[in-house]
Amino acid sequence: MKVTVDKNSGFCWGVVRAIDFAEAELAKSGKLYSLGDIIHNPDEVDRLGEKGLQTIAHKDLENIKEGKVLIRAHGEPPSTFELAKKYNLEIIDATCPVVTKLQERIKKFYDDHYQVVIFGKKDHAEVIGLRGVCNDEAIVVKSVEEAMQKIDFSRKTVLFSQTTMDKPTFYAIKEALSKKVKDLVVGSMEDIAKTFLAKDTICGQVSGRDKKLREFAVQNDVIVFVAGRNSSNGKVLFEICKEENASSYFIENESELQGQWFEGVENVGVTGATSTPQWLMEKVSSAIEKIDQEILQKAASIN
Repeated sequence: MKVTVDKNSGFCWGVVRAIDFAEAELAKSGKLYSLGDIIHNPDEVDRLGEKGLQTIAHKDLENIKEGKVLIRAHGEPPSTFELAKKYNLEIIDATCPVVTKLQERIKKFYDDHYQVVIFGKKDHAEVIGLRGVCNDEAIVVKSVEEAMQKIDFSRKTVLFSQTTMDKPTFYAIKEALSKKVKDLVVGSMEDIAKTFLAKDTICGQVSGRDKKLREFAVQNDVIVFVAGRNSSNGKVLFEICKEENASSYFIENESELQGQWFEGVENVGVTGATSTPQWLMEKVSSAIEKIDQEILQKAASIN
């Protein structure tokens, strides 16, 4: 059995940047607080935890007496930075630059009195930050139906997306709104003079994997998708695999592998989310190869 790790999978550059910040600080001081899990992958969180990274919640900020606090790639609302300043905490801001730019764009439109609509998950860490830059007045939707129910079609409106959502649904929402909101424009921020602007702000490293991931899924008999169950982009990317290959399985680590998935199989592909570390996918690959050896040995003993 041939096992191939998808060369296009693994950390996006925003996650790499956040982990680099964390490891640099841990190498110096051996201590760092992360406001929320630094990444939606429990195995990577555990690895960094062994180096001294401690995950905290907002309620813990007032109790920190020493040590720096990392803002993860998802970003935070302005209120978090104000809270940190209040408690005299030193912040390491590892917000993904794509998210930072998105926050800036949303705030600009909000300040210009646009109705802000965000395609995303209301309680996702990134969206909480996006809501925060517009006084929590954004309308967050996950579907066309929800958009049709919540949006005031008489107002000038701007549509944005959480960076890790899927393009097809975003464009379906945009298409539906174009029939209800006057003067739909798809363009850049400079088009603010128009009544309606729909701006695709989905991360290129999520949407850009669509075609290659579909090809990878078709090329293999079985796909093992490795990601944390709380990973938003992991869910999107896994569904792409499932659409192309019914024999696609979602796991968090090698302990969840099942031998029957690989019986009679020639090619297995291992891939993952933008929050899945390369070392974990390699570990899963090795575990699958071990299972293959066990299957061969069992078959030989029967014969």
